[in-house]
Amino acid sequence: MRKKIVVSAITILAILNSLVIVLIKCNEPQNSPVIPQIILVYAENQVEDYPTTKGAYEFARLVSEKTNGRIKIVVKCNGELGDEKSIIEQLKFGGIDFSRVSISSISDDIPELKVIQMPFLYSDAQEMWDVLNGDDGKQFIDAVGKSNLGVRTLSWYDAGARSFYSVKPVTTIQDLYGLNLRVQESELMSETVELLGANPVKMIYSEVYKGLKTRKIDGAENSLVSYIYSKHYEQAKYCILDEHTRIPEVQLVSEYTWNKLTEEDRAVISECAKESAIYERYIWKDTEEEAVRTIEDKDITVIEVSEEERRDLREKLQPIYDRYCLDYMDIIEKIEKNQE
Repeated sequence: MRKKIVVSAITILAILNSLVIVLIKCNEPQNSPVIPQIILVYAENQVEDYPTTKGAYEFARLVSEKTNGRIKIVVKCNGELGDEKSIIEQLKFGGIDFSRVSISSISDDIPELKVIQMPFLYSDAQEMWDVLNGDDGKQFIDAVGKSNLGVRTLSWYDAGARSFYSVKPVTTIQDLYGLNLRVQESELMSETVELLGANPVKMIYSEVYKGLKTRKIDGAENSLVSYIYSKHYEQAKYCILDEHTRIPEVQLVSEYTWNKLTEEDRAVISECAKESAIYERYIWKDTEEEAVRTIEDKDITVIEVSEEERRDLREKLQPIYDRYCLDYMDIIEKIEKNQE
């Protein structure tokens, strides 16, 4: 009898203990924050609502979601961590883990990349994406990984087509002759501007608005999205829609950071990067259409460039092709053949 009482008491205590655990669980916050085990930094020099920045936030969200909050990526935008050149240096040593940069910022170190940003090469965006998403595109991704920059490419980001704009009245692209035009820190773009008769001025992106306002420069070249978002149109009210080049951008990861990640985490990050790139391209297209509408509403003089003018300009810039593309003429010829 005593044995039965003891067993019953133990059973009752077990039940009470279970009830206490259940009550504790019920009283815990249902959405208690998960403490990340790995925190990584993503540098972006554009403003918070810019398409590439939105792509960065989407990348961070996807990584957090697919690792159940174990990996957190902190996005630092507005050039908080420096311009693209300094960001690339920090990536090399793991001071920054991820970034999105224009390939023009790394093409002086990786000459192969100049091939896919040649002036007047593509007739539209799809031609560029056919190259980047095909076998030819893979060799350019591999070239980044084989360089001494200490980074690897996770995905391609869209950056639209670049056109010239000026504070001085212009009616044709020939009117750029003698003007001081801001260009990216790229030999290719400097040579392009020189062959068009203008003077290239290397200047970091964040200084361009001030440069236009003080007339330190007469104009610049960029995508329509950047032209609007950076408010360059307030100073440079003459826009030549020549779309002289399409320069894709790359989402990079520091090799130093990559080597510290597990194979599983690398796979997740690679997948999320590709998904964020699809998202960014969609956002870019939508934002570009919005930029066109804004230009139509503002007091901006738009100068159209005909296909015949584009062909003439392409011929004028042939020396650049001869210098940079001799080993890649098969790619150039393939693109041009599809345009026939």
